[in-house]
Amino acid sequence: MPTSSYWLARPLAVVPAGLTTRPADVVVVGGGVSGCACALRLSEHGLRVRLLDAGAIAGGASGRNGGFALRGGAASYLDARAALGTGPARMLWTLSERALDRIERLACGAFRRVGSVRLATSQAELAALRGEWDALREDGFAARWSGRLPPPLDQLYIGGCVHPPDGALDPVRFVRGLARRAVRAGAEIGEHRRLEPAALDELDCRAVVVAVDGSTSTLLPELAPFVVATRGQVLVTEPVNRRLYPRPHYARGGHDYWQQLPNGRLLLGGRRDRSAATERTLLDETTALIQAELELLACELLGAPPAVSHRWSGSWGETPDRLPLAGRVPGRERLWVAGGYSGHGNVLGFACGELVARSILGEEPPELALFDPRRVLAA
Repeated sequence: MPTSSYWLARPLAVVPAGLTTRPADVVVVGGGVSGCACALRLSEHGLRVRLLDAGAIAGGASGRNGGFALRGGAASYLDARAALGTGPARMLWTLSERALDRIERLACGAFRRVGSVRLATSQAELAALRGEWDALREDGFAARWSGRLPPPLDQLYIGGCVHPPDGALDPVRFVRGLARRAVRAGAEIGEHRRLEPAALDELDCRAVVVAVDGSTSTLLPELAPFVVATRGQVLVTEPVNRRLYPRPHYARGGHDYWQQLPNGRLLLGGRRDRSAATERTLLDETTALIQAELELLACELLGAPPAVSHRWSGSWGETPDRLPLAGRVPGRERLWVAGGYSGHGNVLGFACGELVARSILGEEPPELALFDPRRVLAA
């Protein structure tokens, strides 16, 4: 049975829709954070943009995630330096911090710049966090070590690191706000407009941007081996009468994550590693196994069994190197892709949507080289 997230279950501000018959310069497929960011940037620079989504704006992964807005990528900064080199890793982290700054300016209260915490459950994980903390500070990025944790975290984790630039995001409110800005700048939006792969080549425009993250393979089958759909499950509790967690928390390398919303509700997700094979899917449904695991985590964090108000799932795209694919689709000159954020789409999705737009506008943003789809096809 399809699920509805806490973010999508509330009354939503209307996104002006409606398509004309006038020709478009660019068609953007996907009304999540990437597509809306791309459409906004292009429209602000005078291009005629048509944005199409198979469902509602922010109805996919952009409206079904945990509301984390984190700098960097899916890999730690230490791992990124080892894999990419110091220069490219610094470029990636700087790009994400600039994206956070822009998100804060555009979010109109939907973003809380409260930082985030990474937590360790073992000595090995603690050593990795310490190594990342050292690397961040060495390269000029803000980070704060948390040796002593407050209860109940002191009974569950052995240390952590605070990332001050991060924050908590109301993703639906933010993305639908981007869409409304794009309409005011001249973009057209068509919701519930599902396209088949062959239709991409029939669109009458100079460029098509496919920005559907976990569903990338449905429209670009040639990228199916490189963008694998991965499902995340989430639950939200009834309001808790005390403030336990002032910022988003991220543990076990991202397999556990939670935040306490301003209204006191605890939102938490993860535990997909308990059944990794079944969570490689676009299927929108929750499972008894993962939801039971999330309830156990909630009980540990609250000190009592949770009263659950919402349960849902959402899928994102995972790439082999955990970096996005953003840029021209090799061999298809008119097509561009932005997706594969490996669970970090709120910030990287926004950044990549803007990078693709800038490239279509004739700029040559150097950060786009980090995400060039040719790297996976060549490998």
